[in-house]
Amino acid sequence: MPPQEKFPAAGEVPGNLSPQDLSPDGGLSASASSDGLSSVKGRKSGDEQDDQEPKDMDFDDLLPHVGEFGTYQRILFVLMIPFAFFVAWVYFSQIFITLVPEEHWCRVPELENLTVQERIALAIPPGENGYSKCTMYDVNYTEILLDGIREADPSWPTRGCSHGWEFNFTDIPYETVATELGWVCEHSALPTTAQSVFFIGAIFGGLIFGWIADRYGRIPALVGANVTGFLAGVATVLAGSFWEFALCRFFVGFAFDNCFTMMYILVLEYVGPKWRTFVANMSIALFFTFAACILPWIAYFLADWRMTCITISVPLVLAVAAPWLVPESARWLVSQGQVEKAIRILGKFEHINGTKVPENVYQQFRETCARVCKEQEADKTYSVVDLFKSPRLRNITILLIIIWMAISLVFDGHVRNVNNLGLDVFVTFTIAAFTELPADTFLTLVLDRWGRRWLACGTMVISGIFSIWASAVSNSIYSATLAIVGRFWVNISYNIGLQYAAEVLPTVVRAQGVALIHIMGYVASILAPFVVYLDVVSPILPLLVLGIMGVLGGLLTLLLPETLDKDLPQTLQDGEDFGKDQKIWDMPCLSK
Repeated sequence: MPPQEKFPAAGEVPGNLSPQDLSPDGGLSASASSDGLSSVKGRKSGDEQDDQEPKDMDFDDLLPHVGEFGTYQRILFVLMIPFAFFVAWVYFSQIFITLVPEEHWCRVPELENLTVQERIALAIPPGENGYSKCTMYDVNYTEILLDGIREADPSWPTRGCSHGWEFNFTDIPYETVATELGWVCEHSALPTTAQSVFFIGAIFGGLIFGWIADRYGRIPALVGANVTGFLAGVATVLAGSFWEFALCRFFVGFAFDNCFTMMYILVLEYVGPKWRTFVANMSIALFFTFAACILPWIAYFLADWRMTCITISVPLVLAVAAPWLVPESARWLVSQGQVEKAIRILGKFEHINGTKVPENVYQQFRETCARVCKEQEADKTYSVVDLFKSPRLRNITILLIIIWMAISLVFDGHVRNVNNLGLDVFVTFTIAAFTELPADTFLTLVLDRWGRRWLACGTMVISGIFSIWASAVSNSIYSATLAIVGRFWVNISYNIGLQYAAEVLPTVVRAQGVALIHIMGYVASILAPFVVYLDVVSPILPLLVLGIMGVLGGLLTLLLPETLDKDLPQTLQDGEDFGKDQKIWDMPCLSK
């Protein structure tokens, strides 16, 4: 799925965590191993720990006392359902409100009393696949009708459509904004442009709501993102021109990711490390997938693009109830110096889960928070620029950016290419969306056994091979089947992506580095609709480009270090040295 942020490493001390550290679709296991990371700055493990140093009690050490996946966490897991629906509908809805039927022709007002076949025979010149979609004969139709002529003379002059178009609504049984406003022929790129405008809005939304989340808390950002999506989604129905529509979709883009990400962050923060892989993946596999699968049928049975917009936008306003149902982020509260308020929230978990945390445990937690907050003040002097100052870390950062852009482009390209597969778009989209469930389930089982590098490489390359294969097959059913298999494998790659980045980058610049990669992923998503639009040049081009990008992106992951069961880098020097002792053929699943 689309959300592209990453949960902080398990064991990382509460700090000023940016929402760019999390990924609803890409944040899987919150640790480099199933046991969690040990990311406390200055912390040592095992026999190396100084006996004189007080034991750190970080947030993940505290969770087993509260309950790692107790009654309250299960309630929060269920409360993720509406927000997963919201992000799926925000992300995919534009596909179904801008569909254009394959068959369309110039509208001729003088011929409206004739049958469709008679109008086409008299007014529309021959063209590819039978008749022209963008030209009509330039003659006086009133005189022709009076003369009793019912068949066109191919020698008649032609011109472009001057009175709009007629559409065959057999396969797409409703008007869309694209058919109403005539986004075909010379205007056929407008739906593609509007989709890119949506992703530009997502970049601005990520920055704005990320700032709100860091300044005022996760709950205000969660409510703000959903209310923005609600208002802009409803306003879309009033659009009477391309620029009005694009402006509304720009603001709907503000809600993308953020309308779910903040909730995703909160739930994963309160779930114990050993449950995070399950919660992170299965919330997407179950909730997001189901929402995506029913979306085309909402559009199909409502058969009205305006009603579809209203139906999928109005539920977002339910997020205003979040402050009474969802606790604020304890990690964020600690970063703001509100340790006691965070402990009161944990007390609520105790009450509902039926557990009891000893007071000395809370005292250790208070002392650790105070000590680490001082240490993190020093970390604030680092910026994302520091990632590019040393040669090896610079190369790794550039590789992560390129790989994530390739993954984002291939994933979003597959999502939006369903209308080019030559089959029923509603059925094809449903089947393709359903692949998220087996993909996430498979990844939940193997990610902490097989590692990141070879799994990311293999899934991307396999996706690319199936995409290229699909582009070379002329039969629509075979081609669509191969493309959907390619979509299945890139789902897995996408879900590994930003977690990988968050584990490779050093702690002192992790949030900023992941945010940079996150934004570059959106830049690639802006380009994805134009890759799909290459279908007007040649039907094989979209899948061919996606396939080549998948293979190249997959092979590049082999140049990254493996992170499974590794002590992840804390300082910039750690980041520079991380993985130097690894060989390209090292595979965690073979070394166990």
